Amino acid sequence: MAKTVVNTLAVYPIPKALPKNYDFTVQLRMPGGEWIEAEALLVKVDMHNVREASLVKFDFSGEVEVKISCNREPVKEAVIRPLSAGILAETIDERTLRFNLSKPLKLSVEINGDRFHNLHLIAKDMEEKKPNPADPGVACLEPRIHRMEDVQEKLLDSRYHTLYFKPGLHHMEQVLINMPSNKKVYIEGGAYVAGSFVCDKVENVQISGRGMIYLAEFGRFSAFRGVRLKYAHHIGISGISVIDPPHYSIYLGQSHHIRISDFESFSTRGWSDGIDMMSCRDVEIDNVFMRNSDDCIAIYGHRWGYYGDTRNIHVRNSTLWADVAHPTMIGTHGDYHADGTLIENITFDNIDILEHHEPQDNYQGCLTINAGDKNTVRNVSYRNIRIEPFELGRIIDIRVIWNPDYNPVPGNRIEQISFDGIYYNGSDAAVSRISGFDNDRCVDGVTIENFYMNDRKITDSSAGNFELGEYVKRFNLR
Repeated sequence: MAKTVVNTLAVYPIPKALPKNYDFTVQLRMPGGEWIEAEALLVKVDMHNVREASLVKFDFSGEVEVKISCNREPVKEAVIRPLSAGILAETIDERTLRFNLSKPLKLSVEINGDRFHNLHLIAKDMEEKKPNPADPGVACLEPRIHRMEDVQEKLLDSRYHTLYFKPGLHHMEQVLINMPSNKKVYIEGGAYVAGSFVCDKVENVQISGRGMIYLAEFGRFSAFRGVRLKYAHHIGISGISVIDPPHYSIYLGQSHHIRISDFESFSTRGWSDGIDMMSCRDVEIDNVFMRNSDDCIAIYGHRWGYYGDTRNIHVRNSTLWADVAHPTMIGTHGDYHADGTLIENITFDNIDILEHHEPQDNYQGCLTINAGDKNTVRNVSYRNIRIEPFELGRIIDIRVIWNPDYNPVPGNRIEQISFDGIYYNGSDAAVSRISGFDNDRCVDGVTIENFYMNDRKITDSSAGNFELGEYVKRFNLR
């Protein structure tokens, strides 16, 4: 028997202390019901020229009607991306759009071609396993300025399995929240935690909810991340968002068996990457929306105090938006003191890339492998990748490099790289680049199938604007 789906809807208030954006009025309702206004959080975007966009996040099941009014200017043109979602809005009047959603989606609503004062509309499933705040094993925190000793005491108390942040603004006096093993954190929708979670040498930790780690406007948080995993394993992060971290949104060092799902990130500062990992294995990233002013997802070998190979990394069903640098990056950092690091078995599958803007030639590429520091990168697969028009950069960039800014020595080699189903729509002049470093440090075995530029299948390297440098072996484009 088919499961009956009940139409339900949940929206969350924004604390008065946080900035709202009034460029848009967003109203939601279940079919035939009363309209409910959803407040828009002000989120900053694009480090090149910081501007103020909007973010609305809500949950629903069944079907929901969405009505959006642009208060900034009359609507001459409206685009809802990613285009693969197939959402076409009905124009009600010169300022108002309407459309229906029947499944969770993470969307960008752009008026008159403006990608920088846009509305990010994050529609999620209703939660099925939300913890009960009345459960005696749940320690609840009311919104206020928290002494770190009080928070850590609750986390270490054996009576509690879950730390529950209730709606409102939570300031952490000492910023860093150190997670013990076998504990859960739940950030309820409408809760904003101004602090950083650290999982250091721990296991079996879950951080979930519908709330946000909010690091914007707090200057004393410089150099902190949203969530930091160090020598940790069996960690889950789901449902939450990180807003404007001074450094990475999620940072993984020498950790394994990590699952990041249904996650969003927005950043505008130098080195404010999305998800970066060093010497990690068995990492699954699923259904994330990353809008970052540096690499959205970066996969490295050794760096800093993290040692060992990186392998078995899978990124799927996600949307990446790099206002600066790369949507995807593999390979820069490795163990140049020894024999290098092996980075292998990496998959990107079912990905939408909404932007790539990088003026520096050495840091361009939507789909990038730059092997430095004696790294060997192998067995990487890109499948079903949709790349929308981007401002500045390259489509594919595969190189064994010696980057003097980061690499004391060149990389070793890149091998067994496959692309199947790459769909680019944008300038016909967009370029891809593949090159080795020397005869021993080469790129060997790149296969590209079903590569389309503006709906035209590319089977010839010149037609696809491929710059093939020296030391490339067994390159196949078909």
